[in-house]
This record gives sequence, structure tokens and C-alpha cells, in this order.
Amino acid sequence: MRYLEQAMTIDDPHGGERARPTARELERYEALFAARTKGMRSSAMRDMMSLTERPEVISLAGGLPDTSTFAPELYAKLMSKVAAESTARALQYGPTEGMSCTVECVVEVMAAEGTHVDPDEVLVTTGGQQVIDLMCKAFIDPGDTIVAEAPTYPGAVPTFDAYEANVVQIEMDSDGMPIDELEQTLDRLESEGRSPKFIYTIPNFQNPGGVTMSLPRRKRLVHVAREREMLVLEDNPYGLLRYEGEALPTLHSLDAQTAKRGGASDFVIYLGTFSKILSPGIRLGWAVAPRPVMEKLNLCKQGADLCSSPVTQLFVDAYFKERAPDGTPAWRAHLDSLKELYRVRRDAMLRALEQHFGSSARWTEPQGGLFIWATLPEYIDTTDLLARALESEGVAFVPGRAAYLDGRGASSMRLNFAGMDERDISEGIRRIGKVVREQVGLFGTLTGAEPAPAQPKDKSKAQPDPDLAEVLELPKRKHPDVKRRTS
Repeated sequence: MRYLEQAMTIDDPHGGERARPTARELERYEALFAARTKGMRSSAMRDMMSLTERPEVISLAGGLPDTSTFAPELYAKLMSKVAAESTARALQYGPTEGMSCTVECVVEVMAAEGTHVDPDEVLVTTGGQQVIDLMCKAFIDPGDTIVAEAPTYPGAVPTFDAYEANVVQIEMDSDGMPIDELEQTLDRLESEGRSPKFIYTIPNFQNPGGVTMSLPRRKRLVHVAREREMLVLEDNPYGLLRYEGEALPTLHSLDAQTAKRGGASDFVIYLGTFSKILSPGIRLGWAVAPRPVMEKLNLCKQGADLCSSPVTQLFVDAYFKERAPDGTPAWRAHLDSLKELYRVRRDAMLRALEQHFGSSARWTEPQGGLFIWATLPEYIDTTDLLARALESEGVAFVPGRAAYLDGRGASSMRLNFAGMDERDISEGIRRIGKVVREQVGLFGTLTGAEPAPAQPKDKSKAQPDPDLAEVLELPKRKHPDVKRRTS
């Protein structure tokens, strides 16, 4: 457990680590803390960040894109341009809703996904994570209900907890959230006098599940939202990171088609970010929402940070004005190179899983995004497995429980294939597979049972089955909120 304990530290701004306060130290402040802090939990990814920066650890844990792909020369050129042309603006406060030049970049990115928006309905934020926080700040009172997918984005879990939301999670299949189960859940909640404030979904290459919501379900979800006048928060960081298959329309665009208000949506709030298509370090995201909602989000943001960094907003503007040698926008050329790189890395991870995890495990085969969701036999707890993997093999992943609010996900894990090269990906999966095989063998020894084999497969004989694309196997449901899907 030594590595895991070291992971549970508070990052020091000067690069070191500070131990968490002891119980005795907390006592003197306990009576002063707000009641909501009792339900707060730390982000699983943040807890491991300092640990996984160590060179001896292969981290498949974080949601990291590969920022080494951005040319240092271009970075220096763009920052020099900002300094030469806009120093005073860069160092000054900016408008809460975002600088107009940055909003134009947002409109351009969304147009690339076939989603045309009104610039007056765009709010530039400090990363996409801030949109989730602002939505909770604007809509959630303690005990209010949010409906989310199961599993859901691990970074949203501590935010929902912080605002004391009651989160009902609906288990996904290979086509995303089953809308018939959603409707049954909404009916049950209504009968209990509970009306969800919004539905939270990641329709493209879901984090952590890796699956994509089908077009029929997207259309039906928008129909349900309009019919019940219910808000949907569409979190779409990965939509442009598609490696194969046909692009699907955003929920925002489907709602706007029905609303017929010149690209404006009535019930879908869109969350986007530059983190995955450019850099997480610039900390810029955005929300697109109906104007009454936008006004509230703007007020909430004023109380949080006044405005997002003008320095990075002007950097993005300068970048979007750059052209590649063939005349195409530089950001589109960079995106194309990222897609090819991540496709190769995804394939490397899928081959490694096939070779080292064996037939006792199942995993998703995403058409894009950054993540694969793997599920092991039920008797393996991936939180314990992480401790063993860190201690003995120096490899990290995100345990499945981090993606649930009710204790589910114990036998699953999230694996990121974007942040490491193919060699480290293969080695990392080999190390995890070794620990998995040890656990399977131990289970057989202790119980006398004959568990499903988990020996490495002969790579030369392994043949991918196209019918298994995007299969999602999740732990058996034990939560009473949702009935099992039968059709």
C-alpha cells in the first residue's frame, strides 16, 4: 500500500508533496467547516497526479492528451505574437463571457462538428470542468437530483458530491444510455415527487466507458427532454477525436433543429473544451446555453473567477489564425495528426489487452476519444488491484469505483491510451495483466474453484471479432434506482 498512500497527498505548488492533515489537526477547524464539506471526496485522478509524474511509473490513469505533439517553436511564436501585439490586453481583466476573438474560435470548432451556435449564447470558462461546477452552482440545492450514466466521468463525481446532489446513474450498454430505462427512471422519480434538475451525458466516446450514444437514442433523448421540459448537459470533449466510423450530430444541434431558433437550443446545454484538441494547460472550455441559463452561469462565474485568463484566450486566437503549409487552419492539421497518433495507440492497447488480460476480462473498443473501460471477474477489486500494481509493478490506472456514486464499479478500471507511446502502453498492460493473473490464481487456490483462464493469449492466433466492437460489460447491478434492461 506504500505507493497508494504516497499518492494520497496534496500537491505542493512548488513541486513537492505535503502530507494530509492529521485528525488532531482537523479537530480545531471541524466546527467551522460548512456541512457540505462532509460529503466532499477527492478526485481519483488528482490524488494520483503527483505519483504518476514519477518516471518509474507507467501511468494509464489520467485523462492526459499528448502535449509533446505541440511544436515548441510554434508555441514560442504564438506567445511572442501575443506579447508583441496584445500585452496590455493579455495582462488585463477580460469580460466574464469571454473575449470576442475566443468566442469566434469556439464557434469555428463547433461548426467543425456540424453544430452552428449563436455567439451570444457562448460562455468561455476556465476549462470544461468549470462548466460542470457552474451548472451545479446554478441549479443544484442539497438533495436535488441529477441523472447520469453509469459509469460516469470521474471528475464530475466530486463536483456532484460537493453540491450534495442525489445522483441516479443509469447503466449503459454498447449504444450508450438506454433511453427506455431513462424514461422509466424519470417516471419513478416523478411518482416520488422528485424532478431531476438535469441529465448529464457524454455521448461521444464516453469517459470512462468508451462507448458512443447511437443516433436513434440521441434523437429520443432530445425528444424526452423537450417533451418533459428537462435540461440536458451534453459534455463533449472528445467529439472531434474520432478515428473511424461516421460522425453523429450533437444533442445540441438536434435540439436546435426542433427549436428552429437560428442554431439556438432550448433544453441542451453544451460543454466543450480546448483541453483535448489543443492543450489542457491553457485551461479554456466553454458552455453554450439558452440565454436565461447563460445569464445565471455568467453570474455564477463572476463569483468564481471573474473571467478566464486573457493570456490563454489571446493565445488560442493567435493559434486559430495560423495556417499549415497547405493553407488549412493549423488547429485542424494538428487535430488530424492527433487522431492518427491516438488511433495507433488505441490499437496498441487493444492488442495488449487481448494478449495479456485473457478471456476472463472484457473491454470496450472505442471508435475515438482517450479511454478504454475494462471489466475483470467480480472477485477482483480494482482498488486493491491498483495498490498491488503500483507496489509491485509500477503501473497506474483509475479504479472503477471512481466513476460511480453508489459503490458500484469495483471490478472495472479506466485505461488511458493517449498519454503514453505504444511501447509503454504495451508494457503497462503487461504489468497489469501479470497482477490480474496472480489474483485469478490466488482466488482459485483459496476457493478451490476453477476460474476463467487469464493466461496470456498467443498473439499470432488472436483474431479481433468485429461483432465485439464497443461492447461494454459492467458489474452486476445492485442499486435499486434502476431496473435491469430486458429489451
